[in-house]
Amino acid sequence: MRLGEVEGLRGELSEFVADVFGSLPRRDQQRWGGCYLRGLMLDGRRKSIQPMAERLPDGNMHALQQFVNQLPWDPLPAGTAADRRAIERSDRA
Repeated sequence: MRLGEVEGLRGELSEFVADVFGSLPRRDQQRWGGCYLRGLMLDGRRKSIQPMAERLPDGNMHALQQFVNQLPWDPLPAGTAADRRAIERSDRA
């Protein structure tokens, strides 16, 4: 997706991020989870931290690096929330 398309979904994504990353203890951690998700959605061959941070208007390589590599969080609640949302969406289709 192009940056404008991803930014246009920001409101919808914020609800998703709040649900999926809601188990993270701090708001800034949740924020960087959302930023990371938007970076993954953007066009571009490389989905590593530096290129994603450069493509995002609010990208911060250091903060994204910490979110991905150093944040001690349990991925199970995030995965469970994402699975639940996917099932809800497929039930509506």
